Amino acid sequence: MDYTALAFALLYGIGLNVAGGLLTDLSDWYYDLKKPWFQPPGWAFGPAWTIILGLAGWALYIGLTEASGAQYTAVAVAFCVNAALHFLWSPLFFKLKRPDWSFYENFALIASCVALIVVLAPVSSFAAWLIVPYLVWTCFAQAINYAVMRKNGPFGQPA
Repeated sequence: MDYTALAFALLYGIGLNVAGGLLTDLSDWYYDLKKPWFQPPGWAFGPAWTIILGLAGWALYIGLTEASGAQYTAVAVAFCVNAALHFLWSPLFFKLKRPDWSFYENFALIASCVALIVVLAPVSSFAAWLIVPYLVWTCFAQAINYAVMRKNGPFGQPA
């Protein structure tokens, strides 16, 4: 077993999940937002992200243990970029209260999920498929973000 790869995979999955939870500020501002009819209940987000990031961590482990040379570097870089973009969404939306900024940032996050699939596919098709739920959920989250932005904007304007 490659314990270094396992440590990175666990840090990725657990670290992003914990950071996302800590940066999710369910304040009055959030509760007062008009939300779309298709937004799942709040309790669904924690389990969904736990499963999705667990699968992505598994994909990272496979990528790091089965890739070599340039493929190894591509996997590592793609997951680092994805982690940074994943981490950025919550502070933009919840801390800065800017669903508009988080909406535009999420295009980069979606692109990074596609990049993970593209980079992992030659290494392990199974690992690439493990990222598909992440891509699907992130696209769904983008639809929610768009609806919130449209129903509540403009943001960043003085009252």
